[in-house]
Amino acid sequence: MKAGQIMTKTMQFVWLKLGYGLAMTLIAALGMGLFALIGGLFGSGSGVAIMICIWLIIFSGIFKLVDNYFGYLIKAGHVAVVAEAVTTGQVPEKQFEFGKNKIKERFATSNVYFVVDKLVSGAVRQLKNAVGKVGGLLENIPGMEKVVDILQTFIGIALGYIDECCLGYCFIKTEQNAFQASCDGVVIYFQNAKKLLKDAALTTILVMIGTFLSWFVPFLLLALLCKAFDWSLMIAVILALFIGVTIKSAFIDTYVMVKMMTSYMEVAPSTTISFDLYGKLSKLSSKFKELFGRAQGGVAHTAATGTEV
Repeated sequence: MKAGQIMTKTMQFVWLKLGYGLAMTLIAALGMGLFALIGGLFGSGSGVAIMICIWLIIFSGIFKLVDNYFGYLIKAGHVAVVAEAVTTGQVPEKQFEFGKNKIKERFATSNVYFVVDKLVSGAVRQLKNAVGKVGGLLENIPGMEKVVDILQTFIGIALGYIDECCLGYCFIKTEQNAFQASCDGVVIYFQNAKKLLKDAALTTILVMIGTFLSWFVPFLLLALLCKAFDWSLMIAVILALFIGVTIKSAFIDTYVMVKMMTSYMEVAPSTTISFDLYGKLSKLSSKFKELFGRAQGGVAHTAATGTEV
C-alpha cells in the first residue's frame, strides 16, 4: 500500500492530532490573554510583555506534561495502524481501538512504552548529532558554509523520523521483546541509511516549504487582525507559531512519518543485521548503548522465564 493511500485512510489520526493541537493553542491563547490583561494593570507595555513571557514558561511546562502522555499515545496508536497497513496491505476498521490494543499487547503498560520511546528518541538524537558532524570537515573550505548548513538540515530532517520507524518495527516483530525489537530497528535504519536518505530527499524539501507556509500564512492573517484591533504584533507571532506547529504536526509530520515508515518497512524484513553496527552505534550514543543493554537483558529474561518485557 502506497504512503498516500495510507495517509488518506488514516485521516482519523490526523484530525485527532489537529483537534488536540488546536485545543492546546486555544488554551495558550486564553492564558496569554488573561496574563496580558494582568500585565496591562501595571499600565505599561513592558508589564504586558513580562506577563506574556511568564505565561509562555508556565504553558510550555503544562504542554510538555500533557504531550508526554497524550501526544505520545496518539503517535504510538497511529504508528501501529500504519505498520499494520504497510505489512498487510489492510487498514484496520476501528483504528483507535486497534492502536490502543496494540500498545497494550506490545508494551503491557504505557510506562514500558515511554521507557522504550525515550531511549530510542535519545539514541536517535545522539546519533543524528554524530552524523551531522560529518559536515564539520567541509566548513573550513571557503564558500562551503551554506552547503554544510543545507546538508545538516537535510540529515536532521531525514533522521528525524527514525523513532516512528523503529516503533513500527517493534509492533511487527512480536516474537522479540520490545527493547530488542527497538534496538534492531535502529540498527536496520542506519544499515539502510543510504537508500532511506535518498528516499527522503524530496520529502525534506516538502517539510521545509510546508513548515514555512504553516507559520507564515497564519502569521499574515493574525498580523492583519492585530493591526485592525491595534493589538501587539507579538501576539500574532506567538499564536502563529502555535498554529504553525499544530498544522505541521497534524499534516506535514504525519505525511512524512507515513512516507518514511513505508520506505523503511520495505527494506526492514529482508535486512540481515550487521552485528558490527551494535558496537559502533553504542560508541556513538550512550542511549543506544543503554537500549542495547536492556535488549540483551530482555533476551536473558525471556529465556529464563518465558515472558517478554
